[in-house]
Amino acid sequence: MTDRSVDLAALPKEVRDQLAELDLELSEGDITQKGYEKKRTKLLAPYIIQTPVSPPQNDIPPSAPSSSSHAPPPASSSRYRERRSRRTHRSGGTRDDRYRSDIHTEAVQAALAKHKEEKMALPMPTKRRSTYVQSPIETRTPPDSSSGSEDETSGRRQSSMVAPPPLVNPNLQSPDWINRSAQGSSTSSSASSTMSHGEAKPQPQSQPHAQPQPQYKPQYQPLYQPHYQPQHQPHEQSRTAAVTDMLAQSRIAHSENSAPPPDVTAVAPRARGPQVDRPSNAVVRGMSRGQSRSSMMETADGVPVSSRVSTKIQQLLNTLKRPKRPPLSEFFTDDSEEIVQVPQPDPNTPKPEGRQIIPVKGEPLGVVSNWPPALQAALARWGATQGKSPALTALDITGKPLYTLTYGKLWSRSVKLAYTLLNKLGTKNEQILKPGDRVALVYPNSDPGMFWVAFYGCLLAEVIPVPIEVPLSRKDAGISQVGFLLGSCGVGLALTSEICLKGLPKTPTGEILQFKGWPRLKWVITDSKYLTKPSKDWQPHIPTANTDPSYIEYKASKEGTVVGVAVSKVAMLTHCQALTQACNYCEGETLVNVLDFKKDMGLWHGVLTAVMNRIHTISVPYAVMKACPLSWVQRVHIHKARVALVKCRDLHWAMMAHRDHRDVSLASLRMLIVADGANPWSVSSCDAFLNVFQSHGLKPEVVCPCATSPEAMTVAIRRSGVPGAPLPARAILSLGGLSHGVIRVNTEDKNSALTVQDVGHVMPGALMCIVRPDGPPQLCKTDEIGEIIINSRAGGTMYYGLPGLTKNTFEVIPVNANGVPIGEIPFVRSGLLGFVGPGSLIFVVGKIEGLLLVSGRRHNADDLVATALAVEPVKTVYRGRIAVFSVTVFYDERVVIVAEQRPDASEEDSFQWMSRVLQAIDSIHQVGLYCLALVPANTLPKTPLGGIHISDTKQFFLEGNLHPCNILMCPHTCVTNLPKPRQKQPVGVGPASVIVGNLVAGKRIAQAAGRDLGMIEDQDLVRKHQYLTEALQWRAQTDPDHVLFVLLNAKGVTVSTATCVQLHKRAEKIAAALTEKGSINTGENVVLLYPPGIDLIAAFYGCLYAGCVPVNVRPPHPQNLAATLPTVRMIIDVSKAACILTTQNLMRTLRSKEAAASVNIKTWPTIIDTDDLPRRRPPQIYKPPTAEMIAYLDFSVSTTGMLTGVKISHAAVSALCRSIKLQCELYSSRQIAICLDPYCGLGFVLWCLASVYSGHQSILIPPFELETCLSLWLSTLSQYRIRDTFCSYSVMELCTKGLGTQTDLLKARGVNLSCVRSCVVIAEERPRLALTQSFSKLFKDVGLSSRAVSTAFGSRVNLAVCLQGTTGPDPCTVYVDMKSLRHDRVRLVERGAPQSLPLMESGKILPGVRVIIVNPETKGPLGDSHLGEIWVNSPHNASGYYTIYGEESLQADHFNTKLSFGDPHTLWARTGYLGFVRRTELLDASGDRHDAMFVVGSLDETLELRGLRYHPIDIEISVSRAHRSIAESAVFTWTNLLVVVSELCGSEQDALDLVPLITNVVLEEHHLIVGVVVIVDPGVIPINSRGEKQRMHLRDSFLADQLDPIYVAYNM
Repeated sequence: MTDRSVDLAALPKEVRDQLAELDLELSEGDITQKGYEKKRTKLLAPYIIQTPVSPPQNDIPPSAPSSSSHAPPPASSSRYRERRSRRTHRSGGTRDDRYRSDIHTEAVQAALAKHKEEKMALPMPTKRRSTYVQSPIETRTPPDSSSGSEDETSGRRQSSMVAPPPLVNPNLQSPDWINRSAQGSSTSSSASSTMSHGEAKPQPQSQPHAQPQPQYKPQYQPLYQPHYQPQHQPHEQSRTAAVTDMLAQSRIAHSENSAPPPDVTAVAPRARGPQVDRPSNAVVRGMSRGQSRSSMMETADGVPVSSRVSTKIQQLLNTLKRPKRPPLSEFFTDDSEEIVQVPQPDPNTPKPEGRQIIPVKGEPLGVVSNWPPALQAALARWGATQGKSPALTALDITGKPLYTLTYGKLWSRSVKLAYTLLNKLGTKNEQILKPGDRVALVYPNSDPGMFWVAFYGCLLAEVIPVPIEVPLSRKDAGISQVGFLLGSCGVGLALTSEICLKGLPKTPTGEILQFKGWPRLKWVITDSKYLTKPSKDWQPHIPTANTDPSYIEYKASKEGTVVGVAVSKVAMLTHCQALTQACNYCEGETLVNVLDFKKDMGLWHGVLTAVMNRIHTISVPYAVMKACPLSWVQRVHIHKARVALVKCRDLHWAMMAHRDHRDVSLASLRMLIVADGANPWSVSSCDAFLNVFQSHGLKPEVVCPCATSPEAMTVAIRRSGVPGAPLPARAILSLGGLSHGVIRVNTEDKNSALTVQDVGHVMPGALMCIVRPDGPPQLCKTDEIGEIIINSRAGGTMYYGLPGLTKNTFEVIPVNANGVPIGEIPFVRSGLLGFVGPGSLIFVVGKIEGLLLVSGRRHNADDLVATALAVEPVKTVYRGRIAVFSVTVFYDERVVIVAEQRPDASEEDSFQWMSRVLQAIDSIHQVGLYCLALVPANTLPKTPLGGIHISDTKQFFLEGNLHPCNILMCPHTCVTNLPKPRQKQPVGVGPASVIVGNLVAGKRIAQAAGRDLGMIEDQDLVRKHQYLTEALQWRAQTDPDHVLFVLLNAKGVTVSTATCVQLHKRAEKIAAALTEKGSINTGENVVLLYPPGIDLIAAFYGCLYAGCVPVNVRPPHPQNLAATLPTVRMIIDVSKAACILTTQNLMRTLRSKEAAASVNIKTWPTIIDTDDLPRRRPPQIYKPPTAEMIAYLDFSVSTTGMLTGVKISHAAVSALCRSIKLQCELYSSRQIAICLDPYCGLGFVLWCLASVYSGHQSILIPPFELETCLSLWLSTLSQYRIRDTFCSYSVMELCTKGLGTQTDLLKARGVNLSCVRSCVVIAEERPRLALTQSFSKLFKDVGLSSRAVSTAFGSRVNLAVCLQGTTGPDPCTVYVDMKSLRHDRVRLVERGAPQSLPLMESGKILPGVRVIIVNPETKGPLGDSHLGEIWVNSPHNASGYYTIYGEESLQADHFNTKLSFGDPHTLWARTGYLGFVRRTELLDASGDRHDAMFVVGSLDETLELRGLRYHPIDIEISVSRAHRSIAESAVFTWTNLLVVVSELCGSEQDALDLVPLITNVVLEEHHLIVGVVVIVDPGVIPINSRGEKQRMHLRDSFLADQLDPIYVAYNM
């Protein structure tokens, strides 16, 4: 390992050259390993710098050992070399090494090295182990279909890049660039990945500048950092190594060696069984609304709390601080109407400057006297005169000749087939096929003979052959598109061979499968034994070639649609003549064809032109190439072939395997036609092949690249040169210029250059122009890239059966700069992009279908593939299989790269590779990648020849069916067209001007009120029962046996009831016990801990009788004490409760061992069990001195995770009960059913208080009973003929999900809901319209009226603001524009308008309640077109917060606040919810127009992003629509990053599919970039008892790394 301490870049040039020569000798196998090392050591000896060896444990960062296990030492180290060369000699099995390409690599590596000054730390995604345990490769694909690499497209691609060592710049062999990129490349996602470049150099201890680094160093550095140390010092990297060291330690150790994440199940409950109210750790409502909660998550200096997740997010934030390109300000102007701004043209964009191009003419097509009048005539001639002459030799799978078809045999069999087709298919007299009918040809690539006979048989019968690929299964990529082709061509008959037919997929009955989208086909076997010999007098009709179609060639477009290009008889003949002239074919030559003989060059040269010239074709099938890549070279050698027809990949493989055969000679070749010579990477393949095989007799001038397309057929081909003539030209173009469509010779920055070779001259008899690819076909200027269009008799004539598409492609008339047509003659679009170089040579730089148009610049998919492949893919990418395409997201195309990952690639390597591809593409192409995904090997959809089926891959990506094993999204860098952030207007407008402004604009102040309370009520009753205790006593005296409460169990059976007198007596017993056992004083707080039931009600009134203040608390869940008990404890502590009333069971639970594990059970206050109390009466029943005294405390955990207690006075209780009585028309003879949790808010009021006040009977259904019997609530409504019922969203959701499909069953059981007049959902949130609508629709079948379902709205400051009563108009729904809503404006739109949001009115405002909409910042009233905070004034407002810290300011702000102008006297309470008021066309009870109030969302929960206000629920609804596997999702922000957490209900392999879909949908619908996507198990998102998501809890758990996520993606 001598080179460890030598900086190779600093060596003299001659030494470097000698080293490179040595390396070459070793790789060629001309020197042994030992000799190599000896010579090398000798060369380097004078330059070795001796470094003191320091103790190893100090100098290698802690993660080095673990990473080095999968990272090679520097590339030039000899041991690595040896392993590399050995790998090359191994059999052709996996041949990974062939992807090590050197042409583009140089540029890519230089580009990566350029990043060395930028320390960009990309956070690596976190992944649960199970997600990436890859299945063994065998289980995924049968061995033979792992054709992976041999494919068309990708095989071509790699080829690209391999050039043999001698061409390589010797400096590149040195590990210098590796070290440099390791030192600063943005890939160093962690220490281990940085170190995996083998940079663990020994460092002397006495380094003056290696001071200890701060633990959290901002991980980005200025873009350009001067290096003060001269290059040759070996300690150049010490400083960075120190940083690396720190980085290594700052990551938690176990994440390096991939130990499973810590088990947090003890902390976070897995199942969403019991719903838990968890306040965030001891945060009691005491923070002002303005304060952001993120301040709690950070330490004093703004550094987030140390945890694995938050350091990663910190890294992510740091990467985002790098300047974006291009800056938004230059690029966009803000326009409030339009979402996206149009880019301003950059003045420095290169523009074409040349003159207009003149059409290029090919040489005239010569007329040869003996050319046949039609192609069939040629076959007839050779069949008759040269019958013994060989036409075709087919090879078996080992590459040995299988059979040879002579021209005589070919002719006689074709005639037999023609006769059979025309005369023998139907019954005696009917003819199934007529001339001109289309027939599918279905033959495998291994059987050219059968295909030739079928093709010529069709020509002789004058039917039109349509060759297609053999369908292998129902799931073939693009199979339904082939059906579209067959349909558009009207094909009803398919010809195939017996063997092929046996292999087709069958149904169980043995019939051939009906493939998706295919027309019904009749299959005909064409083996000789099934053909009929024609009678003596029958001769095929061979007319002179005319313009009728002769055959149809299929072509797949960019979108995946398959169309058929019809070639006329005269075009087919002319094309063969033109090829004969251009390639100088002679009669009797031998041609080796490696291409697919069914279409394109393989068909034109190897089947058609070959027959015209009596050429002997040797067909090398694809399968042979897989087994023996050198077979075609051997065939050329054995048959002394004059012409070979190949693709870049064939050159490439032959070159890789050439060592096995030293004795082949290619001297006989006069033309090596490279079919995909138009590819950007073909140059290197041709050069490399020539380099290796020149010693085997290959002449440089025989390499002939050409350019073709299905529509224009052969566009150009390089003519075979004269020996010794100068080799053709190369163009070195600037990629930057190309992206703007202009040709600029690249001079300054060789990294972003593209080298292209010419594809020769235009075909004989053709005329060619270059036109702009988009818009009208305007002629290009000479220095402009455009689409090549051709006018020639030898081209396609139409897309068969598609006249509209045809016109656009086959009948193009070019226009000049003024838009005037330049002539009459129509041209055909070739789909190739290129230009005409000096000497009329044609250069092709890409294809229209590979074009990605990003922000107005054009990029070529093939170029991006080449760049990605040049980033050392050996460790990561499986057989070089990479697909590049673009998806349209948010008004622009976004580049996506998908690659197959090798089964043995490590997580670290893959991430490393991905981050380097990002940089390379950024540097070389100046385009940002949107998404980079790695999928398991062999899982991308394949084309018939094993390439990647791009359009299907794109489809899978968009549908979420790609199942990646690694993904990296970079929306922050590439989405540059977001609208400008909104600047808040300064509040400089005075109150008067606001009022006047509203008046002038004709807007009302947004306010509304319920009807009056006092006037309607019978005053005596009000005075008599100011307190509920008095009301209960009065009822116990006047109507003792009236049943107030009925409690049901899961079977629907009454468990207990309470009449007025029973309730009164039980309350007295409890009051007595409190004063005796608990020695409670008046005014002390007592906690009630009961399951939902009548005990709870009795305990409540017992407390009131004793003069204590009841505090109702949800009991802990016995199966989940760890999560639920701390909340109980906290409420008990906060409320300073003197005593706990509860049942025996719960008392045992509170004192159990399990409880002791989560709280201190020794410090509970007195616990009284109320199950069997002695019959005692209290000395007297307490009567409060004033109605303003506190009646009870209402504690609840808000959605933001705040535990908030509010004080409810006696006056508020009776006002609220009166209000409800009026709104719902409650009186003694009525029955209502309640299925709610009775612990806080309106649920508690309805369960415990309303019946005692109004005297109606309440049927109580505990919601947890629905878990055992789903239909309990609905069957109760039906059984008791209930008119009014109250439920919660969670109950409604349970019924919708659980019973939605069983309405017939309910009907059969006699459930009938036609009695229900109102079903009110009690909630403190925006009405869930989708849920209420689906509930109504589903249960319409059992009689539920569509008008019955409505919602209520309450908040902490006022438990019931709105409640849909029995009278008054139905709740109305409006559609508001979401864009306006983000600006706090309300604009109503039509239903179905884009970006519209449906909102339902939250019930009618209760009697005695007034609401007004207020600007939360200025506290001024708003007009009714504004979104603002809902303020409420009512006699039943709560009296204030009950907290340990009596924060007076908050109290005043939320409960007793005044408007800043307008009406400065009224005291209002702030609900903390945003909403608006709209006057509707409906009339209320008093005949006035009805004012509807709409709740939009909680102010605390809104996300302020880019100056706009977002409501989490809107983003969540979009996310839930993104993929079928998303069960539930929640969003929150963290330091300006949007975090989306989604629960995955599918299999874990879907987890990574969700990341791009979630990013897309949020960007499309909300114009936001998602910062972090977290995929978790179902039930992880915490939900409180009301069924509301607790997003702040979720956020805290996320930051504390307690979610145990399946996957966390950090979008760059």
